[in-house]
Amino acid sequence: MTPLVDAARAAGFARSCRDEHGELLRVLARGVGDGVIGETGTGAGVGLAWLTAGAAPGARLVSIERDPARAAAAARLFRDEPRVEVVTGDWRSLRPYGPFDLLVLDGGGQGKGSEPPLDPAEWLRPGGLVVMDDFTPCTSWPPTYEGRVDEARQWWLTHPDLRATQVNVTPDAATLLATYLPGATAPR
Repeated sequence: MTPLVDAARAAGFARSCRDEHGELLRVLARGVGDGVIGETGTGAGVGLAWLTAGAAPGARLVSIERDPARAAAAARLFRDEPRVEVVTGDWRSLRPYGPFDLLVLDGGGQGKGSEPPLDPAEWLRPGGLVVMDDFTPCTSWPPTYEGRVDEARQWWLTHPDLRATQVNVTPDAATLLATYLPGATAPR
């Protein structure tokens, strides 16, 4: 995916996913089969390219980007890929394309900052997986970031209908994975 990353940087978009996270996305997409994969925050299309590389021939991929110029550029990039649809809009506008078997939250829905996290029951199929990158590895409880409790990470890791974990993709970067299991009562 390096050519895509290089093209994204040349276009002034430096926030593309790391190759290590991309490899994880590719592997996770492979496990979806003919399901539905969603992504918030298309950006330059790098993460979407990793997802497409792993997705089965019968999978459907939908990515949403709020910036119209970036969405149009990504749509052009995937114009010959019938499984992929890139739409323009706020991340919340992706919901009608679900429920999702795999949902990558990169452009909203994580609960970082002032916005609340999305409700997994409204977005995911039972057994569906949500993926969030751009975390730092954390080995303490409660999880902290910059000396404060990391409310977003704690919300995902303790949600009663999710089984979640942190995967360190590099020594300084972590990804959260959470499987939606409504009504599950497994001990934490």
